[in-house]
Amino acid sequence: MTEHSGPPPGPDIEVRRSARRRSTVSAYRDGERVVVLIPARFSAREEREWVDRMVQRLERRERRTPRSDDQLLARAGGLARRYLPDHPAVAVPASVRWVGNQNGRWGSCTPADRTIRLSTRLAGMPDWVVDYVLFHELCHLVVAGHDARFWELMARYPRTERARGFLEGVSATAGLSLHDTDDEPSESLEPAPREEVG
Repeated sequence: MTEHSGPPPGPDIEVRRSARRRSTVSAYRDGERVVVLIPARFSAREEREWVDRMVQRLERRERRTPRSDDQLLARAGGLARRYLPDHPAVAVPASVRWVGNQNGRWGSCTPADRTIRLSTRLAGMPDWVVDYVLFHELCHLVVAGHDARFWELMARYPRTERARGFLEGVSATAGLSLHDTDDEPSESLEPAPREEVG
């Protein structure tokens, strides 16, 4: 006699409804539990559809194997040696790591302690796109803002325009909008009212 226990259990899911949420759906893992945040106005059918969609998206994201932080640091060192050889003292970061809380940016850096953080959203993207964002942050170790000197350094990375176009396409597809803070383009992104996975 064979026992059938049914399908394997899925993750423990907690749905939180919020009257303040108008159209944004987000999900994140809290230990073993998946928390899905939805607008209070969603019907039971919409809730089921969005919970399924967001759990699948979160699981897909978790299956991607990002480069390790050590690999990112080595990659940053290679980019600095190749494209910023005239700035050896400042263009090499002390650390580079993946972070999941970069909701509005592809990457960020703190020049004071020479740390760089890259959004986990980059993990599944082509190497030359990750290199572009990494190089962008390396340039900020040399020049803090987005002035002409910064963009002169950025021009040293040969795939700058292609990578910018790629990220703009990803942003448009995901419903993210680019916001320029200077006269020159910026990689600062602010999520539009859509779905988010954290």
